Amino acid sequence: MTKTADTHALSRRGFLQRSAAGTGALLLGPTVVGAGLSACGGDGPVPVPSPAPGDLTRHGALQAANEAGMRLPAGFTGRVIATSGQPVIAGEEYLWHAFPDGGATFETTNQGYIYVSNSEIPVVRGRSGVGAIRFDRNGNVLDAYPILTGSFWNCSGGATPWGTWLSGEEREQGLVWECDPTGENPAVERPALGLFIHEAVAVDPVRMRLYLTEDQGAGRFYRFTPDALDANGNAILTAGTLEVMRVTTGETGAVTWLPVPDPSAATTPTREQVPESTPFAGAEGVWYFDDEVYFTTKGDDRIWAHHVVDDTLRIVYDAGAVTDPILQGVDFILATTGGDLLVAEDGDDMQVVAISPSGEVVPLAQLEGHDGSEITGLAFDPTLRRLYFSSQRGAGGSGVGVTYEMTGPFFGPLS
Repeated sequence: MTKTADTHALSRRGFLQRSAAGTGALLLGPTVVGAGLSACGGDGPVPVPSPAPGDLTRHGALQAANEAGMRLPAGFTGRVIATSGQPVIAGEEYLWHAFPDGGATFETTNQGYIYVSNSEIPVVRGRSGVGAIRFDRNGNVLDAYPILTGSFWNCSGGATPWGTWLSGEEREQGLVWECDPTGENPAVERPALGLFIHEAVAVDPVRMRLYLTEDQGAGRFYRFTPDALDANGNAILTAGTLEVMRVTTGETGAVTWLPVPDPSAATTPTREQVPESTPFAGAEGVWYFDDEVYFTTKGDDRIWAHHVVDDTLRIVYDAGAVTDPILQGVDFILATTGGDLLVAEDGDDMQVVAISPSGEVVPLAQLEGHDGSEITGLAFDPTLRRLYFSSQRGAGGSGVGVTYEMTGPFFGPLS
């Protein structure tokens, strides 16, 4: 039985030396059959696509921290959008959630947009969920509200091409919830996507397959193929085949996909049901672009790319192969159409880091004084001039999460 949830209830040293010298159709467009999510009409939100081409490594050294504690390149500004436990809009009752994690943006009318953010409250059942902030086209906050409440340990997730947010629970037998960014429709469980320690989800919009990561030391990398598509060609997530990856030639090379016998994990965790499948050391973010699915693994500080047509796997970045690496603690990831990767750090120097197609690694932002936290929820607005992200546990690991906005010429001409 489908259940719903209430909604409104280089080296681091070298780079630092250079810095000192220079001083990541809701139309719900289509109705999702059996979803409990109904079409919101032609003016509903759609996910913001992969950012446009542009060299994200060209912006130069980070400047001194601003009043929000953000170190940014010249020409960029930053501000706090929301703080855990405080109203997003002064005088309003709705408070921003604790431990903000995975996020995404969805375009509404007139280039307005909604930023959604998971709440990864651990241990205590029923206290997690997903919050949303609605902006106008100029980045002014219009509204804030919950789109999922009563869930447990919501870590990351992913946007769907049909305009919903998939929120994953990072716990044994964790669920994926499909959420309406507008909050007008209740969130719906998607058990067909497997019950395991969910991290993130990416949708291949060409083949309508989903790729899912598992945040566990010997977790697996999963693929879900729906049994059917709706009238608009979008995946129906009520039934399908869940598979795990097996790398057949060592760490990289050819891969095969093996069915998971019991996605409900009634007696055995999904990661243990297919012994010949390949374990990954704590998989985190995942992002699809142009026939490749990129994902990160924190246990070995690597970024991987799976080619969905060739069925191959390669390593894009390996911190262990670099002396004094700039990027460590790889976590959330997104890819641009120009081939850049944008990666958030879990701990380490609390940076947002850009990787060019040629392999150049450059910090794009840093939060000062946030030791013991992690950067989460990278997402661009429709103009591609604003980047949103959070410090999950805030300054000094205080537990007070903070959500930020960074504004500047990410892809446009430098002023």
